[in-house]
Amino acid sequence: MKWSACLGAIAALAAATAAQALTIEYALDRPEALVACDRQAYRGARAEAMACYRALIAQSSDTRIKADAARAVGDVRAANAFFQTAIGEYPEDPLLRARWGELFFETHQNNEAVKLFQEALELDPKYAPAKIGLAKIAAGRFEDKTVEWAKQVIDETPDQALEAHLILARAALEDGSIEAADDALDEALELAEEHERSPLEIYALKASVDLLRGTTESQWTERALELNPGYGNAYAIPAHFYVITRRYREAVDLLRKAVEIEPDLYAAHAELGINLLRENKLDEARPHLEIAYRGDPFSAPLVNTLRLIDSFDNFVLSEHPAKPAEPGSGAVPNPGVILRLHKDEAAVLEPYVLDLVNDTIETYSRRYGFTLEQPVIVELYPDHDDFAVRIAGLPGIGLLGVTFGYVVAMDSPTGRADASFHWGTTLWHEMAHVFTLEATNHLVPRWFSEGVSVYEEWSTGPLPGRHIPVAVLAAIKEGKFLPVAELDRGFIRPTYEAQVIVSYMQAGLICEYIAGRFGQEALERMLVEFREGKDTAEAIQTALGISPAQFDESFAGYVEMELGSVLAQLEPWQQKQAELHETVEKKDWRSAVAQAAEAIELFPDYVDEGSPYIAKARAHRELGETAQATSTLLEYRARGGHDPDALIALARSLRDADRTDEALDVFEDVLMVAPLRAEVHREYGDLLVAADRPREALVEYRALLAMNPQDLAETHYRLAKTYVAVDDRAKGREHLLYALEIAPHYREAQQLLLEVVR
Repeated sequence: MKWSACLGAIAALAAATAAQALTIEYALDRPEALVACDRQAYRGARAEAMACYRALIAQSSDTRIKADAARAVGDVRAANAFFQTAIGEYPEDPLLRARWGELFFETHQNNEAVKLFQEALELDPKYAPAKIGLAKIAAGRFEDKTVEWAKQVIDETPDQALEAHLILARAALEDGSIEAADDALDEALELAEEHERSPLEIYALKASVDLLRGTTESQWTERALELNPGYGNAYAIPAHFYVITRRYREAVDLLRKAVEIEPDLYAAHAELGINLLRENKLDEARPHLEIAYRGDPFSAPLVNTLRLIDSFDNFVLSEHPAKPAEPGSGAVPNPGVILRLHKDEAAVLEPYVLDLVNDTIETYSRRYGFTLEQPVIVELYPDHDDFAVRIAGLPGIGLLGVTFGYVVAMDSPTGRADASFHWGTTLWHEMAHVFTLEATNHLVPRWFSEGVSVYEEWSTGPLPGRHIPVAVLAAIKEGKFLPVAELDRGFIRPTYEAQVIVSYMQAGLICEYIAGRFGQEALERMLVEFREGKDTAEAIQTALGISPAQFDESFAGYVEMELGSVLAQLEPWQQKQAELHETVEKKDWRSAVAQAAEAIELFPDYVDEGSPYIAKARAHRELGETAQATSTLLEYRARGGHDPDALIALARSLRDADRTDEALDVFEDVLMVAPLRAEVHREYGDLLVAADRPREALVEYRALLAMNPQDLAETHYRLAKTYVAVDDRAKGREHLLYALEIAPHYREAQQLLLEVVR
């Protein structure tokens, strides 16, 4: 069945019965009649529990109880109808609204759920179940409000705070705060015993604590299964924390166990399918996703994932074999590369993507002393929505790429509306993750893996120099950097809008600082420590020989030394930028040159949107000062500027000035940001031919041909001439015949064909 046809079916299925996973109920005001049924469900007596709930639906005189019983058996339509009726009967009951909100939450209708939880709080501003509901929705979005809501419940109604402690424990585990999580679970366990609530979920979270401490066979898992041998979440809950820490293979193993003991645990089937996809096991993933869909037809991410698998029919899979290193050669072994590129782009992008991936393997293998053991799989998505589906459920915002180990997925150059999206840097960044993840068996903290990737962007990637957004500089000025031992929090659960990108930049600066002060080998030493299971504090102490507190202090001095002058000039620079913008609008080009020069002097590394280099170059051109415009754009490029139009203009001006080698270098840079512009391939190819580099020109002309240009006959002619230049006369003849088929009177092609066939 093709899942592209399934979206329309969801609305119809929403009125049907949906399977219901075991939900542990903690509210103290839950009616005793429901609690009696719950207890049977918790001990694994599912048939008896379902019979109990159905009896309540048939016999209870309380519509609220009927609604919750229908929800428990998965009859969404009946539950919704009962809740609607009950609202009219009990308009002042916050419990009713909170429970109805839970129904919407379970069927992935979070906006409606939020409204009902808020209505419950209007009736009772301290109503714990409503705040718990809001906390759970925030948790799914990795929002800091998760912790805020949970702490409110603990402060205001401590006797009803069992689930709030569980939410805090989950958040702490996601942040890597294992001790805090364990403490919260101890509090929850006490409340569970006091109020006779099921400890199943607590046990599963306790097992998660053990797992993150390195104990994979936990007594808490055994205790959960003793209470309920069919409790799949005993494995599925710990698997979540493997996913958060990017240990996808281990998550798959646990999720297999979860669905083995609870075959209709549909959330676990969904997670298993998604994580099998992350391991590039498409054939294994689909059956689990289809099972999950049958049990949970309300999940848009699930449907979208199935549609994504269908869309792979439109992708071209190309395999490039491993290249073992000969003993004593000094070469780096290459495990092979597999590319998954959209059929509309594959012929153009493949050579550039492949070359860049091979370059990263060579570079990182030498810099980090690690040899990859499996082929690297790289996927580029021209539709950003498809890429968004690929990364669904992961923390982080505005992601351009993601690495699952040996699988890299990212936007293709056409997947971003931003014309200056530098796909080459994104791929360079993601390939660094392949090494840091695999070198540590996926035990590397998020901050260090991201830090190495950002540092490598700056130091070895296709774009030269350090690039720190203005918003991050403002955050540094406000003292928003976190202690190194807490830096993962900035990635997982940000507390302000720009914190994720601030954390990326802080991590990059930290790795730059480590390499500069302690040497590149110090980064290798830290990877070894992480592979051995050390946390950030331990790794810094062992690998660098200083405490985290000492590290934070010395790093702060480094930031001040490196960025202090820029931070001091930030406000004057922003004012100068505003003045420059107004001057350009007025087309006062002489004043624009002067103001742009002043802005550049204040912040010479700023090459992002609105860069004064671009304004200065334009002003010089308007004044007829071609040489100065070229010089300005050369400085812009040297500092990492990569606006494609600016670089193309620079390449052309260098070409026209007979500065061929420089022009060729700039055209090569253009391909890292705009590889799907036909004129770039044509002009770059022509320049390569002029520079007597015909084999490289063939790559450009083949890319041009794959784009089906308007001047198709001329493109075939270019290819023919170039093939002849490399002594491949058969290929030259082939393309000449194509050219003449399109344009029979093409004189140059006729003449070359006569020469070829002599």
